[in-house]
Amino acid sequence: MVSITTQCNAQTLPKFYENFLSGKRHLTSAEIEILKASNKNSDSSWQNVWVDENEFNPELISGCEIYGTLVVGKLKKISLKYHDLVLDAGLYDSYLENIVIGDDSVVRNVRYLSNYRIGDRDILFNIQEMSCTNHSKFGNGIIKDGEPEKNRVWIGVGNENDNRAVLPFEDMIPADAYLWSKYRDDAELQQKFIHLTEYGQSKELNTYGIVGNDVVIKNTTLLKDVKIGDGAYIKGAFKLKNITICSSEEEPSQIGEGVEMVNGILGYASKVFYQAVAVRFVIGRNCQLKYGARLLNSVLGDNSTISCCEILNNLIFPFHEQHHNSSFLIASTLCGQSNIASGATIGSNHNSRAPDGEMFAGRGFWPGLCSDFKHNSRFASFTLVSKGSYQYELNIQYPFSLVSSNNDGKEITIIPAYWFIYNMYAVARNKSKFTSRDKRVTKVQHIETDPLAPDTMQEVEVALRRIIELTAKYLVEQNDEKALAAKDKDELYQVAKDFLHQNPKADFMMVDKSSQKKYGAVIRKPVRAYKEYRKISKYFAVRCLIEYCDRTGKESLSSSDLEYISSLPLSTKWANVGGQIIPEPKLAELFTAIKECSIQNWQQVHEFYDICASEYEDWKLSYALNLLEKLYSRPIAEFTKEIFEDIQRDVALVNEEMYGSALVSRMKDFDDEFRMITFRNAREMDAVLGSIMDNEFLSEMGPKTKEFDSKLKKIFVNLSC
Repeated sequence: MVSITTQCNAQTLPKFYENFLSGKRHLTSAEIEILKASNKNSDSSWQNVWVDENEFNPELISGCEIYGTLVVGKLKKISLKYHDLVLDAGLYDSYLENIVIGDDSVVRNVRYLSNYRIGDRDILFNIQEMSCTNHSKFGNGIIKDGEPEKNRVWIGVGNENDNRAVLPFEDMIPADAYLWSKYRDDAELQQKFIHLTEYGQSKELNTYGIVGNDVVIKNTTLLKDVKIGDGAYIKGAFKLKNITICSSEEEPSQIGEGVEMVNGILGYASKVFYQAVAVRFVIGRNCQLKYGARLLNSVLGDNSTISCCEILNNLIFPFHEQHHNSSFLIASTLCGQSNIASGATIGSNHNSRAPDGEMFAGRGFWPGLCSDFKHNSRFASFTLVSKGSYQYELNIQYPFSLVSSNNDGKEITIIPAYWFIYNMYAVARNKSKFTSRDKRVTKVQHIETDPLAPDTMQEVEVALRRIIELTAKYLVEQNDEKALAAKDKDELYQVAKDFLHQNPKADFMMVDKSSQKKYGAVIRKPVRAYKEYRKISKYFAVRCLIEYCDRTGKESLSSSDLEYISSLPLSTKWANVGGQIIPEPKLAELFTAIKECSIQNWQQVHEFYDICASEYEDWKLSYALNLLEKLYSRPIAEFTKEIFEDIQRDVALVNEEMYGSALVSRMKDFDDEFRMITFRNAREMDAVLGSIMDNEFLSEMGPKTKEFDSKLKKIFVNLSC
């Protein structure tokens, strides 16, 4: 039955309807009579019903209540199918108020549909309420005319006291959130970030809901103030309010059963399922949130998966994994490629009565089962933390290290360069692993997945200096004659450095008081770590030089190549900006441009990131050459044949160890006695686990190792004469 009432005539249509009236017309008398045939009330005006001028079948509107303005696109007898759901196009048994509907769509059993623009070939089926207020922001951190500032939605990342809070916006990526949350001491810059967010946004109270083309929404309770992109699929959601669902035919997003999402942005190709909850959030591209996970006041980077756990007040860069019901993560900034194990409780306590503690971890943060930490804590990149309760604040300055608790509440133990000594397989595989998992079609956020990059190498430099300083202290405590005879700190530093070079097999332990509050840390295998850090630094530097030769079609470097590389801009300080590695001086340039208004919106900021990405290889190359010079304490023009041979020897060793250690590390999964005890025989084990010969990464790594070694032998030929 059709019951139609109107509150306005065609002459008083709101201006924004003009965009939808092209190719539309009023109803004919015959069409009105067909509609009236099932209508008990026949005293309605039809002037505000507009239909397609060529294809409109009035028989396909039935059982609806229509109020305000209705604009209908092509409507003919066809069926729409999505998986097993097949429905005839048309409007049935629904309440429609101020609605624009595109071509060949289905609206069936929608109990309340108000102020929406529905696209083409959409299916809206079994929905309790779907409405949009005229002041909706769709999760963006803006306010409309006449609204108080308190109505603005902020996301309190990185700290529970909200003093690192950022404003969400539809195009936000982790790089934006990082800059906004990190540089809080620049008040002018902070104010400009608000202006960037508001740039081009309408403040008028004339907002209407948007549903793109080829969208399916079924069996859903509430959608209020929701903007939905093309190709999205929403099934059984509980509550969606003030959000944008970014979706396209190439990168469709999905929301499933029992989901509640309020105040935020869902990225392209992302999926939220099974009673998950997100409140005040930005979720990046190709992410999954499922199995009751709770994401609150957080920004989650691309290619991340969150299951079961609780995440509160966090800024998380791309490639984050957290799958366990017994883990939670609070008030932290994690720089990506992280994995939070079951029982890890991060943010469980603080060092003051206020909830103002926080944690910062570089790339590759990996806490073990049932580990807990006290804020404030900081971790260098690729820190592996073993199971334990860490009762005091931590400051781990050694990248690629293993941190262990002695379970006595006192000193912790750190093995620097642990990954290089015992787990080279993980280092070698890291880049290819994450590259293969990156399913984004459009890659706005640039992501460095190589463990050996300028951000980690600068941490290696810090670790090397720290080991030398602690060795100097150790030698003094051991009454070493040369150490005691040193005239000043610089001479003592050189004595310690010489000791590390001249005693490669020395085995002792040192104490680093700065690694843990109150009790400090025991540093194990410092000489081995020093050696490994230096070797990996040389490997990184030479690999950059080989990549330069590959790009320029050369086999060997020449003096003119070195002059060119030396002329490139040099930065020795780098920042991980949402996953992209950028020299800190370039960030200063960006901030200046923002404050001078030559950059006025976030799109222009993203273009700046793109420029940085295009120049990254040159910047990295310059840094690599500088790193070699620092390792040998002289300019490369003064390198002797012996130095080049030393470099080649160490780099060849690392190259060989990467493949050999990777092979050995992986082989342990197949020939370990206890690994085999649950299988009847080797054939059953192969059927379940596969064989090492099936490992695609290792099969590709062998030829690449030989190719690198061949290039290594040629690269310094013209320089070592």
